[in-house]
Amino acid sequence: QVQLVESGGGLVQAGGSLRLSCAASGRTFSTYNTGWFRQAPGKEREFVAAISWSSGSTYYADSVKGRFTISRDNAKNTVYLQMNSLKPEDTAVYYCAASKYTITTRPSDFGSWGPGTQVTVSS
Repeated sequence: QVQLVESGGGLVQAGGSLRLSCAASGRTFSTYNTGWFRQAPGKEREFVAAISWSSGSTYYADSVKGRFTISRDNAKNTVYLQMNSLKPEDTAVYYCAASKYTITTRPSDFGSWGPGTQVTVSS
C-alpha cells in the first residue's frame, strides 16, 4: 500500500488551466499504476486518466482527451494531471489512485486513494 495526497485544486474560470499533483509515500510507488478519477455531486466516481508504471503509456476518458495530460516523476514520487481548456462540467472532487494490477477504468481495481482535491470551474 502507498499513501497518496492530492494538491493543486481550486477555482478557475472556463477556459483556464490547473495542474494537480499527487504525492505518494512508499519506496515502491514507482511500480504502481496510477490514475486520476473525479466525482461530481450526485454522480458516480468516474475515470479521468491513468499512466502505466512500466511503459509510461497513458489512457484518457473521451471527455478529457486532448485537454488533460497525465505524467509522473518517479524520482519525486509524484503524479501530475495538467488540465487545460477547463469546462464547467469538469467541476468535481479529483482523486489520485494507485494499483499494483493491470490498468483499468474501474475505481474498484485501485487499492490506494488520496482524500481528493476540489476543482471548480466557473462559467
